[in-house]
Amino acid sequence: MNFIFLGPPGAGKGSLAVKVKEDYKIPHISTGDIFRANIKAQTPLGVKVKAIIDSGSLVSDELTFELVKDRLAQDDCKNGFILDGFPRTIPQAEMLETLGLDLACVNFTIDNEVVIRRLSTRRVCKACGENFNVLTKAPKVEGVCDKCGGELYQRDDDKQEAILHRMDVYKEQTEPLINFYKEKGKITDLDASIETDVLLGKFKEIFK
Repeated sequence: MNFIFLGPPGAGKGSLAVKVKEDYKIPHISTGDIFRANIKAQTPLGVKVKAIIDSGSLVSDELTFELVKDRLAQDDCKNGFILDGFPRTIPQAEMLETLGLDLACVNFTIDNEVVIRRLSTRRVCKACGENFNVLTKAPKVEGVCDKCGGELYQRDDDKQEAILHRMDVYKEQTEPLINFYKEKGKITDLDASIETDVLLGKFKEIFK
């Protein structure tokens, strides 16, 4: 099964993707990971991306698509994949359609207030990157990571002003994709306000 996960920041796409990846034995693919892997390996596409990023410019839809296309051609994608963070724009979605893949777009629906509460209470370990939440997944010792003992902190983009900006950007750039896939009959809405394990159960009921 080939999935596209759409939803605002804080909707829980990444958390569900980890579980779907394990249960369905398919890779979870994000454009950020693809960029980093190609840059690290110094592939021809990676060299191009690094030069663009270093110049302060944005990577074009065309180049992003080439990187994604290359990733989807790898052996671990034969039984399916989860795309997270791609497509972000209608042109990217149209390019993806040219591959002739059977795609299911999962739209994570969630109220803004829930997103703000989730993200503003998130804390991240500086050492290992483990995520905690002061309301729903508090560390045993305040400010200390249960996993490695590292210091927990609040990311700048998890502060309320930054969250509101991220949500505005999402609405402007990505929400049109919902209509794009709706018109193609490829979209399924999932209520993302529930706990991840419950959400996984609902996901598995739909995509058997």
